[in-house]
Amino acid sequence: MTDNQETVEAEDVTPSGRSSTLPLRPPCERLPGPKTSVCSRSYFVVVMVFFHVYIVNVIALLFYVHYSSSSGQEDASRSLDAPSGVHHQQRPESRRPPPSKPEFMRDVSLTRMEGIRVGHVQKVSLVPGKVHEMRTLSLKPLLFEIPGFLSDDECRVVMQLAQLKGLMESQLMVQEGQEELAKELNLSPEEIFNLLDINQDGQLQLQEILTHSRVRDGIWLTPENLREIYAGLKADKDDNGLLSLEEFRLLSNDAFQRFLLQRGVKKSQLVRNSRHTWLYQGKGAHRVLQEIKERVTRLTRVPHTLVDLSEPLQVVRYEEGGHYHAHHDSGPVYPETACSHTRLAANTSTPFETSCRYITVLFYLNSVDGGGETAFPVADNRTYDEVNDVDLMDTRRNCDKSNLRVRPTKGTAVFWYNYLSDGRGWVGVQDEYALHGGCVVTRGTKWIANKWINVDPDYQRQARYQQLVSQPPEEENDEDLTMNTDIQKPSIHQDL
Repeated sequence: MTDNQETVEAEDVTPSGRSSTLPLRPPCERLPGPKTSVCSRSYFVVVMVFFHVYIVNVIALLFYVHYSSSSGQEDASRSLDAPSGVHHQQRPESRRPPPSKPEFMRDVSLTRMEGIRVGHVQKVSLVPGKVHEMRTLSLKPLLFEIPGFLSDDECRVVMQLAQLKGLMESQLMVQEGQEELAKELNLSPEEIFNLLDINQDGQLQLQEILTHSRVRDGIWLTPENLREIYAGLKADKDDNGLLSLEEFRLLSNDAFQRFLLQRGVKKSQLVRNSRHTWLYQGKGAHRVLQEIKERVTRLTRVPHTLVDLSEPLQVVRYEEGGHYHAHHDSGPVYPETACSHTRLAANTSTPFETSCRYITVLFYLNSVDGGGETAFPVADNRTYDEVNDVDLMDTRRNCDKSNLRVRPTKGTAVFWYNYLSDGRGWVGVQDEYALHGGCVVTRGTKWIANKWINVDPDYQRQARYQQLVSQPPEEENDEDLTMNTDIQKPSIHQDL
């Protein structure tokens, strides 16, 4: 074969597009060449290396598991065999102390009514064969009115039961024994002065003294009353209405109380002027009282257990001239504060105690001839501080300036929430807009009843309390247990 012939055979297609004359090899035929086993050996070596590495890892894992379980069993056997006074060193993760109190699952959610808007009316079924109308009175606080909640006969029975049990003064004129309390305080005049000086300006304003006196002594003094006391005690040397630390040092801790005892205090000067009693609503109570409790449970949609463990029904009578200055039914709850109703489950070292009344249901047992409205001074304000210079907490002077007043009508009930929701179905912070008071009764007598539903904002503490009270006492038979429960349960609650 010549060189020219080799060139032609190498061409696949001529420039003119004609195929070459010599045939090509079949496409499936392997090109000839020398055979080699290099690739096969390399592939085999790589596979074997990975296989051995895998086997080694599996064996190491098995050894680790074996020795770990053996070590744990040895530690456990040593701890079991060791005497009670010997303590072996533990691993770091086992040094945590066990929880001192059991944790309860949050399996209870509190239903909260929807106000929608002021004036909105909802239909509620509270008794068989009757539908009540519930009207929204305000959104801050969430406040509702239910006309005809109680029948005339029920109102009469409640008032008669209260009279049969006997009513007591809601507040003493001036509490004695303040000198002993002052000694127990164990505070110096400088420390007391600093605590009363709310704005820390080095002087005690009239309002700072008034706030303390109203809370501690239950006496509703006005700025004019306080100036009279200053003059009688010769406390305000420069007569500027302010007390300096030097002037305050000259006063004893019970100087105000002794002066008021000598001069006398009128009922109109008390924070509240009324008489009251408590009516038990549990097993063995009057049928009407039990039915009212059941109706409250259906109205508020609160679990029966919470209602059963709440305070008894309080019945209050205001004579002509009676009043109750603006207040909150519940106090704010801080970490160092315990609720009165769950104090059994609280830390015994808790220094402060307050009432935790989640809901207030107020019933009007009669229609008042004059005055006696329930006032909500800051209801539906844009802000709580949106008030004028008048003292809206003074219901004797400024009741007509309150944003909302509910006229007492026989059989009508109003209820509101004293706390906001925490967003998770439980009790949140205090609703400061729930401030309310009783206006002066100008003519006739006013009868009301209060049903408070007590709930601790601390879910764990509420759950512990319910667990404690649900445990039957030891060494008592069933008959004694039933009798003691009925007799002793009202004594759990105090006049808050």
